[in-house]
Amino acid sequence: MIFLTVGTQFPFDRLVKAVDEAIGQKLIEEEIWAQTGQSSYRPQNFEKYTDFLEKKEFDQWMKKASKVISHAGIGSITMALDEAKPLLVMPRLRKYGEVVNDHQVDIVNKFELSGYLLAAYDVSELVEKIEALKSFKPKKRNTQAEKVAERISKFLNELASKKRRGFSLKSPVISND
Repeated sequence: MIFLTVGTQFPFDRLVKAVDEAIGQKLIEEEIWAQTGQSSYRPQNFEKYTDFLEKKEFDQWMKKASKVISHAGIGSITMALDEAKPLLVMPRLRKYGEVVNDHQVDIVNKFELSGYLLAAYDVSELVEKIEALKSFKPKKRNTQAEKVAERISKFLNELASKKRRGFSLKSPVISND
């Protein structure tokens, strides 16, 4: 079963529709179970979907899946990697009103270049990437939690040191005048 997830904050009709059309063309034959979020598009070629899932249910579907197709949200990406699921992502794009900026493109670039996932940057690439997903083995992720904690601690200590020396830590005031 392929788990399709598009997150909860913005509609992502483009991805839901593209997967639905690929199923209709028999390019995806594996069962799909989807979390479609705020998408207004309703699948015509698969029936197992819901708008939203509670966290516990989401986790269960992620664990059950043999593969994952997702938007490029960092939570969905890291969960799929933690579960060692072959993952295909499509970043939301600002030009389609799917997100406020194109930060997901940067996220996808980094993870793709590191061998953690496959990416389709456009609907036209989706079919080719779905085919590649069948044999894709993601690189094992090493989270290095201790190093992250050290960097955060160092940053906070530097801030505290600056405050003790009299530097202001307040954000600059931005005027619209």
